[in-house]
Amino acid sequence: MKIKSHILIYLFLSFSLSGIAQQSKLKKADTLFNQFSFVKAVELYKELVANNYERDYAIRKLADSYDLLRDPKNASRYYRQAVRQPKIPIEYYYNFAKSLRGIRDYREAEIWMQRYKDSGGVAETENYGRSGNFMQNIENAKQEYFLNKVRFNSKYSDFGAFEHDNKIYFTSSRDVGVSVQRLYSWDEQPFLDVYVTEKNSRTVDHDSKLKGDVNSIYHDGPVTISKDGNTMYFSRNNITENVQTNDKQGFNHIKIYRATKKGNSWGNIEDLSINSDNYSVQHPALNKDDTKLYFSSDMPGGYGGSDIYVVDIFPDGTFGTPENLGGIVNTKKSEGTPFINNEDTLFFASDGHQGLGLLDVYRTIENEENKIIDVLNLGEPVNSNSDDFSFFMNPDGLSGYFASDRRGGRGSDDIYSYYRIPLLYIEGVVTDAINNRPIPYSEITIFDAKNKQIAHLTTDDFGYFSINIDRNTDYKIVAKQKKYIEDFRTISTKNIETKTQIIKANLLLNPIQNIEVLADVSSLNSIYFDYDKHEIRKDAKIELDKIVNLMNNEYPNMIIKIESHTDSRGSIAYNDNLSKDRANATYKYLISRGIDASRITEHKGFGERRLINGCDDNADCTETDHQLNRRTQFIIVKME
Repeated sequence: MKIKSHILIYLFLSFSLSGIAQQSKLKKADTLFNQFSFVKAVELYKELVANNYERDYAIRKLADSYDLLRDPKNASRYYRQAVRQPKIPIEYYYNFAKSLRGIRDYREAEIWMQRYKDSGGVAETENYGRSGNFMQNIENAKQEYFLNKVRFNSKYSDFGAFEHDNKIYFTSSRDVGVSVQRLYSWDEQPFLDVYVTEKNSRTVDHDSKLKGDVNSIYHDGPVTISKDGNTMYFSRNNITENVQTNDKQGFNHIKIYRATKKGNSWGNIEDLSINSDNYSVQHPALNKDDTKLYFSSDMPGGYGGSDIYVVDIFPDGTFGTPENLGGIVNTKKSEGTPFINNEDTLFFASDGHQGLGLLDVYRTIENEENKIIDVLNLGEPVNSNSDDFSFFMNPDGLSGYFASDRRGGRGSDDIYSYYRIPLLYIEGVVTDAINNRPIPYSEITIFDAKNKQIAHLTTDDFGYFSINIDRNTDYKIVAKQKKYIEDFRTISTKNIETKTQIIKANLLLNPIQNIEVLADVSSLNSIYFDYDKHEIRKDAKIELDKIVNLMNNEYPNMIIKIESHTDSRGSIAYNDNLSKDRANATYKYLISRGIDASRITEHKGFGERRLINGCDDNADCTETDHQLNRRTQFIIVKME
């Protein structure tokens, strides 16, 4: 089921005795168009173009028909002719740009999108340009989603996969196994029905149709199911006893219905209070505790096309007042097929946000107050230059499905399965070691295991930084700021759980009184300990002797403090004591080498509380990874 755009119709007829036949053909073509019979309308508009009758108008209608049939190749062919017409509505610039994206001609698409903006279409493209060079960002993004085959696709439209209790519910127009097929005039495929099959099934036929009263003789699906498996919400044509109910203009809209499970079948079909005979309400999605229903609708008061709404579901099964999700999610084009994952993040399809082709899948970005502040294109391979929609994610957050009519599939729309390896981010705050205040605009440089610089960024107003990094890699992160001694951390992302998405790496910078000593003082390196030991190793003595030399001979007024740590193995209480022993051993060594005790303000153990590489009890780390956490660090408190 494609998300339908609203079409502006411009009808200019010229009457002449010699043109009555052509006039009749044009009228018939427009009637078919208005009845969504685009396949038949295309043939008549082509004849009108060939006969040079109302040619400009017929070309525009051909372009619009192919656009609605989701055929960007032919749509771009006729839009290219249409945009050359005098006084063409600027909407055709936008549609031409969209069709060019559908054939991956992104360079020319951007030219026509800019022309659309320059002609006054800025309001409809507010979401374009938010991400700077969009295509460059997409191409440079690390891959997070990886595709698997789904073997039960057909040559017809298959979409809306929803997994529950190891069964896959989906919508399809494959009405195979029946003697008479009823065809939908829009694309001349059979009407949609809901099917259910076992996970990893290879074939699905007529016998796999959902049992009960959900399927009708018109369109049914997609569906969503409550967590307990007993309630289903589904889209269906507005019908009563298999008779369509149309609005005053003769259009039949879509509604969301509710069904209850009875044994192995679904019945007790309910029409919801959020529905109307005058607009469509479709694509149901439930949040994680089944208290909210998300859906798409073209109800009055929206931003245009179809918008995404949310409505409260009360304990007695009644509904509140639908709320539009606002202009960050919705555009003047079409948004639909919403889905809410277990983190209450919204995924949806849109052709109004900047994308790779026609419909793309997006996710929302929320702030700490759970307010939507932006949307993010999921990129390839979820998105393509074709229609990509009906995104679903399993509760584990690592697998799911979506639909697409991209090349290489079996039919019109196909279901694709994916597995996900979440992107890994390192984040931290750079703070002043003396007063613990964040240091804004600090420089962060990241090096790989071969000490090659791979990234450079600056902290924000609150000293915060975040950047995407690779898994199974070692990093060195250096922070510096004027009038501070630089600090660094070594981070390993090896053997980190797949679900892990963030590694913390806070850095402390010590202020210096004399900037000229920065290079020398930066050589105060950490020392390391053997597992379950607090004795000073030979390699540690070398580093400690460097500190003694600096403090005794070069900076006789330097004051430091000692902080010791352990790895995650062992109990918290045991590691607290072990880190104290390491701090004491370090302190005693420096004192034994002639450092006045008054110049070491404190020697403190932090146990396993400040791991630098995510090697906690849930991670499978190597001995090398654990070694990085068994350390003592030296903080410069005063230089003069």
